[in-house]
Amino acid sequence: MTIDDYFATGPERERPIFDAVMAHLDTVGPVHVEPVSVGIFLKRAQTFAQLRPMQKWVALSFSLRHRVQHERITRRAIPHGGRYYQVVNLRDADDLDDEIRGWLTEAYLDAPE
Repeated sequence: MTIDDYFATGPERERPIFDAVMAHLDTVGPVHVEPVSVGIFLKRAQTFAQLRPMQKWVALSFSLRHRVQHERITRRAIPHGGRYYQVVNLRDADDLDDEIRGWLTEAYLDAPE
């Protein structure tokens, strides 16, 4: 599935959020984008973040070596293999603030190449 195929059927709010995430990650380094039926996986050698459409927002999940304690984290961090998978909900592209961009950068830089 191509990225255009993926966005052809989803809610309109998804594309601007994806574009904002990718605009930030383009400043960090190369990212492999894998659109699948449940969302978009963002990868280096392995997935470091995911965008999944929900009813009223897009859930952005990312993996870090530590648990983030912040009001923007909407689900309990799930430990797995020495990492914590955390989720923030983005209702629109403006929700992608400096703090979330920082977490994405950290997840990217900490992912295997």
